[in-house]
Amino acid sequence: MRKALFAAVVFGLLATTCVSSAMAQAAPTPRKKRVAIFDFDYATVHGGVAAIFGQDVDIGKGISDLLVKYLVKDGSYSVIERKAMDKILAEQNFSNSDRANPTSAAKLGKLLGVDAIIVGSITQFGNDTKKTGVGGAGGGLGGFGLGGFKHSNTKAIVAPDARIVDIDTAEILAVAEGRGESQRSSTSLLGGGGNWHGFGAGAVDFGSSDFQNTIIGEAVKAAVEKMSTEVIAGKDKLVTRTIVVEGLVAAVDGGQVILNVGGKAGVKVGDELTVERVSKEIKDPATGKVLRRLSSPIGVVKVADVDDVSSVCTVISGTGFKTGDAVKTKTQ
Repeated sequence: MRKALFAAVVFGLLATTCVSSAMAQAAPTPRKKRVAIFDFDYATVHGGVAAIFGQDVDIGKGISDLLVKYLVKDGSYSVIERKAMDKILAEQNFSNSDRANPTSAAKLGKLLGVDAIIVGSITQFGNDTKKTGVGGAGGGLGGFGLGGFKHSNTKAIVAPDARIVDIDTAEILAVAEGRGESQRSSTSLLGGGGNWHGFGAGAVDFGSSDFQNTIIGEAVKAAVEKMSTEVIAGKDKLVTRTIVVEGLVAAVDGGQVILNVGGKAGVKVGDELTVERVSKEIKDPATGKVLRRLSSPIGVVKVADVDDVSSVCTVISGTGFKTGDAVKTKTQ
């Protein structure tokens, strides 16, 4: 009797363990939170930037691109591609003056299908200059041109700050600050990078090792690394949005499937949607209201291009797609 009871208890424990293990294996892995990073505003340091580089350089884009690099490398977030973001920004006439505006950026965040957007500004981008052989001391950028003030010993200081913004309420969910100072000093903020040969088309690749070997590049790297650490720490303050997209196939053209839903419905490039064909509608006999639609799966498509009201998809699986077939999100 005791042996039988013991065996039953052991069997029960093993069964419970197996069920728990199976449930754990079946539980879906939560997706990463999606963010879009807008080019940082640098209006407050605009004059100093021109003095350093000898021309206007979009350091706001440089800072945001470097932040993207660190966040992608860390893997805590899913960061939307620059190409997809630039397309939406161009279509919506998003101006440089809107860069640090949470409300304007939040509206675009919905079109991009992200959980939050990151906007920021650069409050300091310059030097802490100690003049030698001239007299006095100063920390400004007046007269500081390309190559530096030849009688000055200069350390670079860079200070950006980022704000993680809820796209539904434009509420600031978290703030991240970064401040970087070069460990070296030189007569030029652009000094120290022996292989760096400048820039083209008003842009600087802040992620290149050549630029980061300059005095100002060293400060940029330190500042963005610190800021990215705080952005990563703020990920738990974001809420993963569930976006359910339902629409219809509007046309089939060769290997492309065009849908009647786009950015306004939450569709974004890279989304996968299932395609189903409705075979029967079940209606309430009293009201005539459709209670349920019976359908069969046709295949899966992937969004390659999107505007406000339509999407162009490529076929991942399935054949025989027709106008009027129903589509819905496959993954959230």
